[in-house]
Amino acid sequence: MRHLRIEGMALVAGMLVLAAVPALGQPGPQPSPDAVKEMQAQRLAYNRMPDTPGTGPYPAIKQVVASLPDHVIYRPKDLAALGKEKLGIFVWGNGGCSADGASARLHLSEIASHGYLAIAPGAILSGPGAPPAAKPAPGFDPGKLPPVATTTAALIAAIDWAYAENARPDSPFHNRLDLQKLGVGGHSCGGLQALQAAADPRVHAVIINNSGVFADGSNPIPGMEVDKSLLKKLHTPVLYILGGPTDIAYPNGMDDFAKIDHVPVMVANIAVGHSGTFAKPNGGAVAQVSVHWLDWQLKGDTSAAHWFVGADCRLCTDPTWKIERKGIE
Repeated sequence: MRHLRIEGMALVAGMLVLAAVPALGQPGPQPSPDAVKEMQAQRLAYNRMPDTPGTGPYPAIKQVVASLPDHVIYRPKDLAALGKEKLGIFVWGNGGCSADGASARLHLSEIASHGYLAIAPGAILSGPGAPPAAKPAPGFDPGKLPPVATTTAALIAAIDWAYAENARPDSPFHNRLDLQKLGVGGHSCGGLQALQAAADPRVHAVIINNSGVFADGSNPIPGMEVDKSLLKKLHTPVLYILGGPTDIAYPNGMDDFAKIDHVPVMVANIAVGHSGTFAKPNGGAVAQVSVHWLDWQLKGDTSAAHWFVGADCRLCTDPTWKIERKGIE
């Protein structure tokens, strides 16, 4: 199996991996000066983009709360507008396993706007509310990976916090969370964190974006210990969303799909490469697919299921997407 290779590892502030246009840097030759300039331009453009509230019925906001200061949460701005509806929960692993909890802010706000509490580890380090960008530390080599800035423990901590907040009488989320509607997801290195967190019995839905487990013995990420045996711990249906053959994670994600044989699994490819549509307003096409997967898996929404089920499913008939399924029917 081919190993992942570098195709544009971004320079990031303060040694954080891919804090703006999220991606998982891979070891290999350093990017060219022109490629570095292009990535810096993309990062600056992403940082200048305003937050988007999502297209769902509950316009969303991002915030850091005192009871969970090392994470960023995304939620409907007006919780009272939910009425008796309870929020589902979606816990996210950042691209590059970075500590930028705003690295997928447009994507997570879109999900939150459809009645979810989304949680990402870290602080607001890109976009509105971020501090001025720091320069890379002296001696930073963009061809080598620093250790991960967050671990799967941060995703589990977010789940624990959601359970505690639902029970805490003075919490704004007291009895407003549906603990049976809890999913995990993540981008690139964060997708590996999501696969690890997916073994938690409290998890009921999984989405893996632009990621996949490295061939055994070939994992290059310091601080990220994973192998293919991790896939056997999945206990829910899982959706892989990949960026097509130009996505550096494509070989690993497709290999995961081939190896998973005990739970329903689907892979959906869209030809956008490794960065997905995270920098598009409201998270673009990938966020829309993610919302419908969560609505189907967690809320039992039959109209959402039609995006994935049947010969005439929404993604089956959309030429933008190429899908493969096992056990989904």
